[in-house]
Amino acid sequence: MNKDLQVVIDHLERERGLDRAVIIKMIEESIEAAAHKSIGPNELLVKLDQTSYEITAIAKVTVVETVQDPATEISLEQAQEKFPEAEVGEAIDFPIPPEELGRIVAQTTRQGIMQRLRQVEKDMVRETYTERIGEIVYGTVNRFDKRDVILDFGETEGVLRQNERIPSEEYQIGDHITCVLTGINQKSGPILDVSRADKLLVKRLFEREVSEISDGIVEIIEIAREPGFRSKIAVRTRDTKVDPVGAGVGQRGTRVKAIVRELNGEKVDIIPFSEDIRTYVKNALKPADIIHMDVDEDKKQLSIVVSDDSLSLAIGRRGQNVRLTNKLLGWHVEIKKNESKSEDLSIEEKLELLVGSLAEQLNIESALAKSLVNNGYLSTEGILAAEENDVLNVDGMTEDLLSSIKDAAAVNES
Repeated sequence: MNKDLQVVIDHLERERGLDRAVIIKMIEESIEAAAHKSIGPNELLVKLDQTSYEITAIAKVTVVETVQDPATEISLEQAQEKFPEAEVGEAIDFPIPPEELGRIVAQTTRQGIMQRLRQVEKDMVRETYTERIGEIVYGTVNRFDKRDVILDFGETEGVLRQNERIPSEEYQIGDHITCVLTGINQKSGPILDVSRADKLLVKRLFEREVSEISDGIVEIIEIAREPGFRSKIAVRTRDTKVDPVGAGVGQRGTRVKAIVRELNGEKVDIIPFSEDIRTYVKNALKPADIIHMDVDEDKKQLSIVVSDDSLSLAIGRRGQNVRLTNKLLGWHVEIKKNESKSEDLSIEEKLELLVGSLAEQLNIESALAKSLVNNGYLSTEGILAAEENDVLNVDGMTEDLLSSIKDAAAVNES
């Protein structure tokens, strides 16, 4: 038995990566449980020597003249064979005879030890992953439980429940999935609870893709999300040399495009945060043309008037844009159309509004916006669709300016 135990312990330590002390304690508890079943409700202590691998078991029993309950009592005569000074009524720690202990150990089946081993491993996994709640984890689709997806994470399993899935996504066995760890299941079944619908996943993806965010140079203030459709993320920085929106977008949109791909096409708007609610809501509703705004700070309500052609843009499909803006700001935003007729404006006034809107959307000087309008570039769509050489012919345009304009245009179109 000694050699067998040594082989088992060495194997578990090497192959399962378990701590030797944990393995020995598991074996002691398994033998102790079997001993309780065999010899009764004694108070037992089982020890496995880590050098000799000898097993000893001690039972606490009471010394009596006549034994009535062998599970908890021992005769004075038998007790004095081991402890000559033992007296009636005394509680003593009496070693279980080797032949009896050997029988008990033999009854401790491999199945029982393996069951405890699995529990020990689950406890270790739970302890490890508890420290990782809120982090990105990568799993492989293993099987399905109705509409829930069971994922394999190597050393354990996790469940992606139906309400934590992106609605438009369908999975096949073997698919690799990026999730955020949201909790640990302390009961039976898969240990990890994961999500692809939680807005925390968007935050972690930006931290992964954008070094300025992971380094703390750019801060994510808030995220509003409708999984599978659109997210709005508000960012700011204390470093005046860093453009927080540009950092999130990346060169020619590479960073935000990587996140959009990871979210299976979900659009992402990156919004510059502002302490001024008027500026903040303008940023959140871009490129909608805001004509007037009433602010009720006590009730945290905003009543906004937009131009007729911006109404559907500001509200969004099925109200999505305004809902996300409400979540992002934490204010109630009401969108109204402009009751005044645009037909009453002169051509010059209409051009002036167009120039102002383009300058605000692209964050450029009015003079350059006017040059773009005069050359027929009336919208961000037109600029993105145009040939670069043609746009470079606009007065005041440079390659650096065009690159930053295209980045800003891409954000407005995403």
